[in-house]
Amino acid sequence: MENHTKDSTMKVSSLNCIDLANDDLYHSVASLKQASLDCGFFYVINHGINEEFMEDVFEQSKKFFALPLEEKMKVLRNEKHRGYTPVLDEKLDPKNQVNGDHKEGYYIGIEVPKDDPHWDKPFYGPNPWPDADVLPGWRETMEKYHQEALRVSMAIGKLLALALDLDVKYFDRTEMLGKPIATMRLLRYQGISDPSKGIYACGAHSDFGMMTLLATDGVMGLQICKDKNATPQKWEYVPPIKGAFIVNLGDMLERWSNGFFKSTLHRVLGNGQERYSIPFFVEPNHDCLVECLPTCKSESDLPKYPPIKCSTYLTQRYEETHAKLSIYHQQT
Repeated sequence: MENHTKDSTMKVSSLNCIDLANDDLYHSVASLKQASLDCGFFYVINHGINEEFMEDVFEQSKKFFALPLEEKMKVLRNEKHRGYTPVLDEKLDPKNQVNGDHKEGYYIGIEVPKDDPHWDKPFYGPNPWPDADVLPGWRETMEKYHQEALRVSMAIGKLLALALDLDVKYFDRTEMLGKPIATMRLLRYQGISDPSKGIYACGAHSDFGMMTLLATDGVMGLQICKDKNATPQKWEYVPPIKGAFIVNLGDMLERWSNGFFKSTLHRVLGNGQERYSIPFFVEPNHDCLVECLPTCKSESDLPKYPPIKCSTYLTQRYEETHAKLSIYHQQT
């Protein structure tokens, strides 16, 4: 943080902190609800994922990104959005970005074998994995983290249900988070951002799904804009807290809640340091119809968004922001 705090113009955001080990459920739900109405960003602590294991996950992530580009391209992102994404592959803010994001990534979703009846769903399927001889134990570490992050997501989902005046298990149903789309993404950021020149580590965007759990390596860079309609936009840094997830709500939950819960713009600025992070994107089942929740509408407050199927919405958003795979096949 030292490099950033020397910048007198920097503003640091203050966010609510949700303790999953807190026995006072009322306090946790009230704090989460306040955060969701305010900006949709909050910290989560005491989530049960061992700090030593988290360090191993980050170490394994660094090992992958340290591989030669030729090796990483062997597991290039496929049509089901699994695998490696090169630098500039994604452009999240085309209005302000000259090129794509100055980051590289690796998508890992729920492992669904080809003989599974749901294999043909657009966001299900087998993951491409680096060669076990090149990165021994890598797959096992990532699969374990995926399971742990999904467990934490389900716990947060229960608090969100209560904050929306729903039954505590409302989102646990098969058509929602009982059989979800849950995708983690390893990320490495490099270089120095310069907004005046349209250069960003990660362009301004809101997340597509229900919620995102973000683990970071402690290097500052994430910024949020609580009011996207303000002119000029005001950006605040979100400082990482060791051992805590930074959680933000996505566009689907904003639609579900009829706009009450916020899906907030965020971006990443690079300062020359390497920065590693692992967002875990949580979306409902492919066939889930995302429409206004019963507790979020009334005669005086009608639904603001038309119903849309989860997989349809996600496919549209991915196509808008990622380079077409054909450009990589033309280069080989």
